[in-house]
Amino acid sequence: MPEKEKLRIDKYLWAIRIFKTRTMASEACKAGRVKLNGQNIKASHEVKVGETYNVSKGLERKIITVTGLLENRVDAKTAVNFYADLTPNEQTPGFKSMFHAPVLRRDRGAGRPTKRDRREIDDLQDGYFEKKKEDEE
Repeated sequence: MPEKEKLRIDKYLWAIRIFKTRTMASEACKAGRVKLNGQNIKASHEVKVGETYNVSKGLERKIITVTGLLENRVDAKTAVNFYADLTPNEQTPGFKSMFHAPVLRRDRGAGRPTKRDRREIDDLQDGYFEKKKEDEE
């Protein structure tokens, strides 16, 4: 893979497949969702090997360290070699969804819930989520 001496952060984030388009990467930089040492950076910031960036993309938060410079977009298996993902496991979307989404099941053939059943289900869910919020605080 060709490595380049100077590389913009928006182009780098696009090349390692953090963002789908380079425009989205530059807009994230403008909006302050890409940080270096807690400071917002511009899309024209030059990437250096060894720097650690905090990237916010929707609900997803990533902490990445640059291990190599990549100028052009490549497949995902190759792109993984050019950065180290330091995101704690507890902050990954897969980990969060495993613990925050209650699974409610109804017996097969039970039909639609009645209005009374629906109210009971809502009360259970409200109690569940309020309890979770108290646990987090």
